[in-house]
Amino acid sequence: MPSVLSTKKLALNQKELLLNSGIGFVEYDAISIKSIDFDLKKEVFENTIFTSKNAVRAIQGKDIKIKNCFCVGEKTATFLNEKGFSVLETADNGTDLAQKIIQKHREKQFHFFCGNKRREELPQLLKKSNIQLSETVVYKTALNPKKFESHFDGILFFSPSAVQSFTKKNKINSIAFCIGETTANEVKKHSENVVIASKPSIENVIVKVVSNLKNI
Repeated sequence: MPSVLSTKKLALNQKELLLNSGIGFVEYDAISIKSIDFDLKKEVFENTIFTSKNAVRAIQGKDIKIKNCFCVGEKTATFLNEKGFSVLETADNGTDLAQKIIQKHREKQFHFFCGNKRREELPQLLKKSNIQLSETVVYKTALNPKKFESHFDGILFFSPSAVQSFTKKNKINSIAFCIGETTANEVKKHSENVVIASKPSIENVIVKVVSNLKNI
């Protein structure tokens, strides 16, 4: 039976996708997320950027009013809608979201709610195009390095931080299944054996795992 290591604990339905395909797995959280206290000088924001659900969770319960949200990932968009926010633009990654903003919303000002390990691509592209951007760090990502002695046929990565955490104590010596290009680029610092999900979701990563490993 092929086996994989997931660097994020999976939901029950996601585990079943693997098990029903005859693929064994080990799971752990390679990173941990913690909301942090933050102060804002204003409480009403016209246009905000979210690149993960973690940032949305971190502002919950705060006295913040937001008119429009621009976000990365369908899951983040769905989560924002569920919480009553209006989503104006969605993209698969930060670079694509920046391009949409540059093309269609150049005249607007933006506030980025982000983590302490946020990527540089989106802020750099907006600033290069002279689009006003401020930001507030609302959550912290901590690495949880762990050594694995077992060999796995595949490793599932869902963020660049998870790659950094895993590679602190392990080598990537099997197929790395990645949620998107940004995560894959981090893996490529260690291995070229990379498979990228067709869409940036956990389920689509698992689909790639099954199609690549089911019959080995």
